[in-house]
Amino acid sequence: MLRVRGLTTRIGGQVLHRDLSLDLYRGEVLALVGASGSGKSVLLRTLLGLRHPAAGTIEAFGQNIGRLSQRAMRQVERRWGVLFQDGALFSSLTVSENIEVPLKEVLRIEAPLRQEIAALKVALVGLPPEASQKFPAELSGGMRKRAGLARALALDPDLLFLDEPTSGLDPIAAADFDRLLADLRSSLGLTVLMVTHDLDSIYTIADRVAVLVDQELRIGTIEEMRHDDNPWIARYFGGPRGRAAEARNEPETESGS
Repeated sequence: MLRVRGLTTRIGGQVLHRDLSLDLYRGEVLALVGASGSGKSVLLRTLLGLRHPAAGTIEAFGQNIGRLSQRAMRQVERRWGVLFQDGALFSSLTVSENIEVPLKEVLRIEAPLRQEIAALKVALVGLPPEASQKFPAELSGGMRKRAGLARALALDPDLLFLDEPTSGLDPIAAADFDRLLADLRSSLGLTVLMVTHDLDSIYTIADRVAVLVDQELRIGTIEEMRHDDNPWIARYFGGPRGRAAEARNEPETESGS
């Protein structure tokens, strides 16, 4: 679904990422983590084509996005959805109107059908029907996240990019959001790249982890990351918070009778 080779990014003349490579496979959830300042958001924006890399290639659905015309890039973008950290909802529009934006701008769907589709997306992410007519300021943090997710799913994407989807949520709301993502991934066959620092989310729904460290990218399963020889990675997964998250998410075993 996504293939990155030799990616280098620079900020103000300084190298932020050097020679990164990444493969994202159909149907998997890949968590992208890293220390503050490692450039997770910069990498995400680069993968989305919102900024140009200094070197390297990014292929989405088999197409090199650096070589696409604007029209061809729009076709690629129709196949992915994005949930930004703060939801990025239009404050002057209702939840339904926010979801309808891509339906109107991209598909040119008429208002009655747009409203029907928006209502379906609201239900899909677990929001009550009355949330459709509320403005973002009238929603709780968890509801805004779900509304943003509903809009990201408006065009039925194959690939979903999530930027810190559980940040700012209390533990109960974060766990509920993780379960929602797991259910959507199973029911819709989504492929997900998720920027996160939430260890519980990683243990709950991630198949593999990509760690930005020392300008490079290390990728593996959680178990492989727990035994990585990089000190930061070892502390992140093997420290107190990592051990606690692992314990909380261990599968329950049946006791013999």
